[in-house]
Amino acid sequence: MTASYITEQLRGLPPTPGVYLFKDAEGNIIYVGKASSLRHRVSSYFGSGQKLTPKIRRMVSKVADLEYFVTASEQEALILELNLIKQHHPRYNVRLKDDKSFPYLKINLSEDWPRVHITRKLEANGGRYFGPFASAKSIRQTLKLLKGIFPFRSCTRPITGSDPRPCLEYDIGHCLAPCIGKTSRAEYAEVIKQLILFLEGKQEKVVKQLESRMNKAAAEMDFEKAARIRDQIQAVVEVVEGQRIAAKTKGEQDVIAFANDRDQAYVQVFFIRNSKLIGRESFVLQGTRYEEPSRIMASFIQQFYASAPHIPPLLLLQHPVEDTETLQGWLQAKRGGAVSIQVPRRGSKKQLVDIVAKNAHQGLEQLKIKQLASPVTLSAALEEIKEALNLPHPPNRIEGYDISDIQGAAAVGSMVVFDKGKARPAHYRRFKIKSVSGVDDYAMLAEVLKRRFKRADAASGTWAIMPDLVLIDGGKGQLSAALAAMQEMGADSIPAAGLAKENEELFIPRQSKPIVLPPSSPGLQLLQRLRDEAHRFALSYHHKVRRRQTFASALDSVPGIGAKRKKALLRRFGSVKAIREASAEELADVSGITKSLAQKIKENL
Repeated sequence: MTASYITEQLRGLPPTPGVYLFKDAEGNIIYVGKASSLRHRVSSYFGSGQKLTPKIRRMVSKVADLEYFVTASEQEALILELNLIKQHHPRYNVRLKDDKSFPYLKINLSEDWPRVHITRKLEANGGRYFGPFASAKSIRQTLKLLKGIFPFRSCTRPITGSDPRPCLEYDIGHCLAPCIGKTSRAEYAEVIKQLILFLEGKQEKVVKQLESRMNKAAAEMDFEKAARIRDQIQAVVEVVEGQRIAAKTKGEQDVIAFANDRDQAYVQVFFIRNSKLIGRESFVLQGTRYEEPSRIMASFIQQFYASAPHIPPLLLLQHPVEDTETLQGWLQAKRGGAVSIQVPRRGSKKQLVDIVAKNAHQGLEQLKIKQLASPVTLSAALEEIKEALNLPHPPNRIEGYDISDIQGAAAVGSMVVFDKGKARPAHYRRFKIKSVSGVDDYAMLAEVLKRRFKRADAASGTWAIMPDLVLIDGGKGQLSAALAAMQEMGADSIPAAGLAKENEELFIPRQSKPIVLPPSSPGLQLLQRLRDEAHRFALSYHHKVRRRQTFASALDSVPGIGAKRKKALLRRFGSVKAIREASAEELADVSGITKSLAQKIKENL
């Protein structure tokens, strides 16, 4: 389709709420969005001078056709948008990874002897559902915990009470064995009732009921039953003690925060019921690059609560959401009651959100390590780099280089090494720039590479190991400087590439156009990790050099203070600030510092 065709379509858009679909030249749906005014929202993508993110610019360049649905309200548009995203999985929408039905715990109350089992279907058949959970693994862990506390049945056999013998679950105390008539329906129903109370966060009520039953059993001289209930009480109490993280909050709420990295976000949800943390789940969103936090948060809430059997009256969020009123109205309609969305700025609620955000950040770091640590992923990443950069073989040893300075001051360089996709800190090297003055990152990078490959000729050990690929933090300019330095040192046979941060583009010699790998590419993610590690290593050394220079310059003006006394003061106090705040008597306690010299230090600092 031509641009004029799109222009004609834009003219026909109505100024009403609705949902729009962007399609590429093959007719694939690449984006689904909602709008309070279709005309205004869709036209905003195509107007001249629009400030669009790189992600949206790429998307718009692929739009060959558009389709739209008019809805009666913004809430109706929200629901339709959600359903279309789940149906078509558009490339440019923020979406849950492995988008499929969430797993739930189901207690089938329509059965005479209710079972507790895992399901992915929500049905209006009288059952109680708890969840959703992030994964089958997560729900199995929860089920294992519950089985250790409440002896409910998990088998599918018909219960007649006349089976010849029970299964192993009874022998280990995880079932009351109704199959052989060991328990009554009333007693079993009490177990299910306590289980539901527990899952609702009403553990104190469970403890009181169990204590009442334990005392009754003891009074009836049924000490075996009393001992079993005592163990149940202890297990519940231990769970409650582990939930005190939410002790400063009151009531029922979900707390949501996320950490974002490139094209994925790691979302953490804490479930608080009756002022206790009864559980937490984590989810991964894809397609988040260049998205605003408000959009990421709104997208998650839509997709998560669309299939949640229960919505609490309060959501505590790390970031505000776009279209708050529409989203809040939709949640209230699903809940059948009031729902408040808050972004706390202070107090115990803010502390709780910060805890969830910290957990999300740590979870993201572990996820990245896990994603890149598996041998299959690393092998695929190295093979992909080989193909993308046209290398003779997979780059098992990659060296990454970066420069860190402030307007040329305290300039340093770093070299980090990844061997078969894994960091090798023992092979890292750092360089203090010696031959370059002023602001010239290209010359600094050239100096680092010359010194590195000069050492390769004269040294043994790790210096003598040649890389399969040199990766430069930067674009064409940095790569050209690196290539010139490597050629001067006779190392120009080693492949080199530059990875530019802005659009994550790869540059290689003798090719004017950059190589663009998809954000989900294992090869790109490995190179990004290497580039970021080189930056981190250079920055940490830069900070160390600056601290030393600051310390030295402040004390150089004090008569009688040389290198030895400066070192002694630094060892004792750690910083110029601490020295400035110390008393003359404390300074005089340092070896080599007399009382008169201590007084001079105080006067000068």
